Order: sequence, then structure tokens, then C-alpha cells
Amino acid sequence: MHRFFLADWHTYINNKLQGNWEKIQEFSQYYADAFRFFCPGVSIELGSDLYQRTNNYWNDFVRFSKQISLSRTIRSLTIMGRTGNEKLDLAQLLYPPMQSVDIKALDLDIVHAGMDQRKIHMLVREVFPKFGWKIPVSVHHHLLPGLSEPSMTASSNDNDHDNAEIFSKMSKSNPSSSILIHDDENTITQKIMKGYCPPAVVENNPILELIRYVVFHDYREFVVERPEKYGGTVIYSNFKELERSYIENKVHPIDLKKATAGYINRIIGPVREHFKGREPKLS
Repeated sequence: MHRFFLADWHTYINNKLQGNWEKIQEFSQYYADAFRFFCPGVSIELGSDLYQRTNNYWNDFVRFSKQISLSRTIRSLTIMGRTGNEKLDLAQLLYPPMQSVDIKALDLDIVHAGMDQRKIHMLVREVFPKFGWKIPVSVHHHLLPGLSEPSMTASSNDNDHDNAEIFSKMSKSNPSSSILIHDDENTITQKIMKGYCPPAVVENNPILELIRYVVFHDYREFVVERPEKYGGTVIYSNFKELERSYIENKVHPIDLKKATAGYINRIIGPVREHFKGREPKLS
């Protein structure tokens, strides 16, 4: 069975939606509907429901917490988009062990999350064997970057590279740098046209990332339409062809953005129409 975990208490702990519990519940129901639309037959689990029906959850939480140091916990806060350098409240330190013990309470065989969650799954692999708890297989997917210029640049250090990806990821908390399923066609086009896309640069280029992981996921080719005096229409059958062409300055960023906006609008259009008028309000 496929299960999707809606971490409402984690949302509250991380100060999302202004810590408004009623709003968190409203959004949770909305997300549940959204995932049922994308993944028919999926089982939805709310954190608040899981904790109420799992009698030994808090026993396991304390036992797990005894196995990790405070410094290790703080280093793991990147999973929630936080660093140890900012002002934290005590509840935020509960987040890493809670997320770890959630996996045990859900009795999962495979856990699927973004690359930003690897630190939690490493904790799971280290601590679970001490109690004889089942260790699930961890599967991580790539994080799409926000459309603005990356705020952190990666170095040769693996942790720096991970953190650069985490803190530059596309997030609804920065709507001007994110594409939301409720954005209309004009809004999506404007966001993409303003996106960071330096000529001949493929590293940390959010427009190329959209093409690679979103467009080519749904389409077998990528068409760049342009006037004959600028080279005419060109068709790419795979991302490597496009990447090579972009490095060689054979495709201008503006033409690339225009084409990308068209594809993203076609992909999001049916979803936007399905949820039209149903989006919850932040205020």
C-alpha cells in the first residue's frame, strides 16, 4: 500500500502557516485531496491521527532521542530549512527525532522523500538497529531549485553541496521564485521569464532543471520556436542535446524561457483547472 504522511504537527513546530492550527488542518485536507487526485488509491495519514492511535509513540520518541546528541540534532535541522545559527525554540529540536520515529510508527518498508531528508534517514539507519526496529529502504528524489539565483553556492565539500541544494530549493514560502499549481498562465510565464538563466551556464540553472526533470518527464521532445533570422525552430529529443546546445550558445536564454513557459503551462493546466476555486487562503 502507498501511504502519504501529512505532518501537521511538524508544520506547526516549523512555524508554517503562522502556527495557526485551524489553517494547518484546512491545508492538510486540501493536500490530502491533491494527493488523491495525483495518486488514486493512496492512503493518507495525518500526524495528529498517528500519534493518537500509536500507544507507544512517545515511549519510542524518548528512547530514540536518548541515542542522538544535541549537536547531531541541530545539524539535522536542515531537513526543515533551518540552521543551527538562527534563533530556535525548544519544539524545533523535537522535529528530527519525531520524523525518525514516525517511520517506525508507520511501519514502512520503503520511505520516499527529497534529498533534503537524507540526514533523518541516516539517523534511522544508525539508531533503529539498537532497538531491533525494522530499517526501511530509503529512496530520495532530486529537489527542484527556485527560479531566483541560488543563495548558496556549492563547494567541494559534500555537506556544503547538500545544503546549497536544500536552501535553494523551490518552496511555496517564496512564491515569487516558485511555480504554484494555482498560478495562471500569465503568472507562470512572468515567473519563468524573470528566472535565473545565465547564457551558456548549466550549473544551478533553474530553467534547465525544469526542462530536465519536468518537461522531459512528460514529453519526448523539447521544441524551441524562433524566427528564421535567429536560427529557426529547433527540436531536441533529449536533455543532453539541449544542454550541449546551450553551453555552445546556440540557444538564447529568452528563447529557452519562452519554450519552457509553454510546456510548464500545458503540464500544470489540467491540475489548475481541477482545483480552480478550491485553493485555501493563507489569511
